[in-house]
Amino acid sequence: MRRARDTGLAVLLGCALAAGLAAQETPPAPAPEAAAESGTGNPWIDARLHDMDRYAARHRAAFVDEIVRYLEAPRALVEEALADPGVRPGDVYYACALARASGRSCRSLVEAWRRDASGGWRGVAERLELESGSTLHPRVRELVAASYRRWARPLDVQAPPPR
Repeated sequence: MRRARDTGLAVLLGCALAAGLAAQETPPAPAPEAAAESGTGNPWIDARLHDMDRYAARHRAAFVDEIVRYLEAPRALVEEALADPGVRPGDVYYACALARASGRSCRSLVEAWRRDASGGWRGVAERLELESGSTLHPRVRELVAASYRRWARPLDVQAPPPR
């Protein structure tokens, strides 16, 4: 009798956990006009950054660890930036990837983005006098692809963005 009751409780607990996980919603992708405002100017990168927003919502620790370890960002900076409701996880990733590709500090790019994101990433790059996107974006794409491989989500760097 006790075994049947314990089994029943285990099944009930499992169902409750499954229902809770199913109830978690994936954050919606930003509206096209918002994406255009904050975009990098590279549709392939922009699509992956929006995907990272969803990934970070479900796997925050892995997302933070990736930025800290492979993009050499201070953990406190990444966690503080992710706590800011005006900063998307994809923006944090891009800031640190762009910093790595350009030889800048992640902190300088995150702070530049937080000060004034109104011109999008292209505006930040212009204000900081970074190299052109055509020079930096291939390096950023490689960093993104490496992150996806480590997350067991391989993708083709040469593939066009999803439509």
